[in-house]
Amino acid sequence: MLDPERVALILLAAGHSRRFNDGDKLAEPFLDKPLAFHVVTALEKIPFLARIAVVSDTRLDFAALGYEMVENPDPSLGQARSLCHGVMRARELGADAVLVALADMPRVTAGHIHHMLDTADGPATLVASSDGVHPMPPALFGKDRFDELLDLKGDEGARELIKAGHHVVSSPAELVDIDTQEDLRELRELYGLPSDGEPIRDEARRSG
Repeated sequence: MLDPERVALILLAAGHSRRFNDGDKLAEPFLDKPLAFHVVTALEKIPFLARIAVVSDTRLDFAALGYEMVENPDPSLGQARSLCHGVMRARELGADAVLVALADMPRVTAGHIHHMLDTADGPATLVASSDGVHPMPPALFGKDRFDELLDLKGDEGARELIKAGHHVVSSPAELVDIDTQEDLRELRELYGLPSDGEPIRDEARRSG
């Protein structure tokens, strides 16, 4: 078991949204807030040691929600570079572990994260989420894994690394990530929202 007060949350929010085609997907309105703020809200009651948002040229104000914003100046180098920025800052802060979450996974719950923390065991911890088939973020890494994370390169992030870890299974619906306009359309329809209206889009702008 890991005490969340010794864990740094790293929220990866620096992608170029290449597959989304039009605009910044993380700022897209979903229900009552920008897409990226759903996981922020879901995890806000967990008493992490630190909350680090790795960003690039965003208008979303993660700092107002309790995050230290760390800029990735070149997200074209892939997700691994963003992860490195977050891990380096977590190490500076003395974290015993990092929980890596993605800002485009709006349905992750605090219950799932608590289950992951309960499953963790010591500084070599490696715990990933799974939909029952594929391991994926959110993922939890003990401090003995930091050097491995810092050696990663490209857009695969820690995908290969987490295959060897313990996997905490949740429903595919909770672990959905939004990569394309079609993904977002399907998520809105799931909530009975064929589209989110302009008032919410305006709110997203004001949140930035």
